[in-house]
Amino acid sequence: MKNKVVKKILMALASVGPGLFLIGYNIGTGSVTTMAKTGAEYGMELFWALVLSCIFTFILMVAYGKVTLVSGNTALSNIKKEFKYGWILALYILIALIIGELLALMGVMGIVADLLQEAFRLLKNDFLVDRWVIILILAAGLYLLLLYGQYKTFEKVLTVFVIFMGLAFIVVFFMVKPDFSVIARGLIPGMPNQSGAFGLAAAIAGTTCSAAVFIIRSTVVAEKGWTIQNLKDEKKDAFVSASVMLLLSGVIMAVAAGTLHVMGLKLENTVEMIHLFEPIGGDIAVLILILGIVGAGLSTIFPIVLIAPWLIADYSGKPRNIHSKQSRTLILLAMLFAFGTVFLNQRPPALMIFSQAFQAVILPAVAVPVLLLLNRKEFMGKYKASVWENLGIGAVVLFSLVTTWFAISELLF
Repeated sequence: MKNKVVKKILMALASVGPGLFLIGYNIGTGSVTTMAKTGAEYGMELFWALVLSCIFTFILMVAYGKVTLVSGNTALSNIKKEFKYGWILALYILIALIIGELLALMGVMGIVADLLQEAFRLLKNDFLVDRWVIILILAAGLYLLLLYGQYKTFEKVLTVFVIFMGLAFIVVFFMVKPDFSVIARGLIPGMPNQSGAFGLAAAIAGTTCSAAVFIIRSTVVAEKGWTIQNLKDEKKDAFVSASVMLLLSGVIMAVAAGTLHVMGLKLENTVEMIHLFEPIGGDIAVLILILGIVGAGLSTIFPIVLIAPWLIADYSGKPRNIHSKQSRTLILLAMLFAFGTVFLNQRPPALMIFSQAFQAVILPAVAVPVLLLLNRKEFMGKYKASVWENLGIGAVVLFSLVTTWFAISELLF
C-alpha cells in the first residue's frame, strides 16, 4: 500500500515539469516582499487580487502552452511570424520584459544584501558589512557560476533553503491562527481607501500573473519535448503550478496579516521582514527566514540575468547558448544593475514593489496576441479556442487592463 502511494506521488511529480520551474521562478523575493507588504498594510483585504491573478495565470499558462504544442514555436517567434508588424510587438515585449527584470534585479539584490547584513550583525555581535561589498561578492560569485556552468548545483542548495522557508511560513500560519472568516471576506473585491493600495494590487498581479512567466512558459514547454499529445499533461502541469503559487503566496500574506499588520508595521525597511517569524521566536527562526529569502532571491537572479539572452534567442529563432560571447556580455551588463540600490535613493522593498507593478503594465501585450492566435483556424486547426477558453482569456485581458490602470494611476498620481 505504502509503495503504491509513493509510486503515485512520483508519477504525479514526473507529469509536471515546466510548472515546477515556474513555481521556483515565481515564488521569489518579489513575491515574498509583495505579499508580506500587502498583508502588513491591508491584512487580507487584497486577497481577491491574488486569487484572480492565480486563476488567470493558470488560463494563460495553458493558452501559451497549447499554442507552443500546436505550432512547435516559442512565444516571441510566433508573435513575430504570425502578425503583420508582429516584429514590433515582439520587440516591445522583449524590451519591456528586460527592463522589468532589471528593475527587479535591483530590488532583489538590495533586499538580499540588507538581510545578509542583519545575519552578520546577529552572528558577529553587531559586525557591519557595507551593502556594496556584499553585492560585489554575490554578483561576482553568481557570474562565475554561470560562466563555468556550475550554477545548477548551487541552485539545488538554494532550493533547500527556500523549502525550509516555505515550511516555516506554513508553521507560522497555523501558529498565528488566522480568522478564516477574515480570509473569506478578502475574497470580495474591494479597494482600501488608502494611498498605495492600487500599486500593491498591481504588484500582486505583476508578480503572480507575470508576462515573463508566460513567455518563458512557451520556452520550457518546448524544451520539455512535449507534443500536442501531451495537451492533458500541459493542463495538469499548469494547474499544479498555479495552485502551489496561490497556496504559498496566500500563506505569506496571511502570516504578514497576523504579525506585521497586528504590530502596526508596514514593511518600509527590509529588516522588518524578520518580524514575520516572530511567533516562532529566537535567532534560529530569524536565520531560517533570512536564509530562505536569500536563497529565493539568489535562485531568482539566475533566470533574471538569463532572460535577455533567452528572449533574444527566442526573438531571432536561434538556439539558446548562454556560453556564447553575446550571452556572456549580456549577463555581465545585467549584473551591473545589481548595484542599483547602492546608487539610488530608494529603499529595496519599495523598488521591488515598483518593479512588480511595472510587470503588470506588460500583461495586456502578452494576453491579447495569444487570444488572437488561439482563434485562427488556419493556425490552430482543430485545436482552435473553445467558447470557455475565449471567455477565460477575455477575462484575463480585462483584468490586465484594470491592473495596468492601477499601476499607471499609482505611478502618475
